[in-house]
Amino acid sequence: MGIINVTPDSFSDGGLCASTESALRHAARLIEEGADWLDIGGESTRPGGIPVSAEEELRRTMPVVEALVSMNTLVSVDTSKPEVMRAAIKAGAAMINDVNALRAPGALEAIAEGGAGACLMHMQGDPRSMQAHPQYNDVVAEVKDFLRLRLNAAQAAGILPEKLVIDPGFGFGKTLDHNVELLRHLDCFTDMGVPVMVGLSRKSMLGKITGNHVSDRVHASVSAALLAVAKGARILRVHDVKATRDALAVYNAVSKETNGEENAPRRNTQI
Repeated sequence: MGIINVTPDSFSDGGLCASTESALRHAARLIEEGADWLDIGGESTRPGGIPVSAEEELRRTMPVVEALVSMNTLVSVDTSKPEVMRAAIKAGAAMINDVNALRAPGALEAIAEGGAGACLMHMQGDPRSMQAHPQYNDVVAEVKDFLRLRLNAAQAAGILPEKLVIDPGFGFGKTLDHNVELLRHLDCFTDMGVPVMVGLSRKSMLGKITGNHVSDRVHASVSAALLAVAKGARILRVHDVKATRDALAVYNAVSKETNGEENAPRRNTQI
């Protein structure tokens, strides 16, 4: 899943795709590099990020979503606002990627009525304060319990299980130790009956491990992506599509030879 942030302030590429034209140029590049689908976001969820209105988020994202859908591109929209969810689904978005796990009033109904897929992500706190003092007794167990509750809520609202994805939320209200522990035990989330998505690309945890600036984290991002796949991740949300696809090609070739083709990680675009 290639990332397109139609924002001026995203942590990694703020301003790169701030206009519809630049976003579509970047989309074409990611598709050429091998992205199976694209995740469009109009509001930065970086630590300390400033919220924007639904109207502004719609203004930023909808022209991009509509253009990509018209080109038969599989599109996900990164939003927590039910108004944006409904508009995106109406425009043809296949999935809503919600860092708030559909907890906003009306969000569950927007997905259930629209028939799109949804990614439920764990976040402790909110983007403005989530990295202040994140605390857990057992981060893996607590994140898993939260995601199980949200899966139950989604299904109770009428969202089909095959339309759901979970994301443990690396970097969203977690310290470096919490993030490492989640990645080390990512396979604990694979028994929940839905695909696991991870977003590790260029994140600050990789900067803390390597000492590299956000612009120099490609190698760390690819390494983290492969570790996630080895631990059962089925969707990788990344900035660097070609580097990740090339690494996965090698990984898959070896996995098929050693484990059999049925055990090799496969694309997950059924949503």
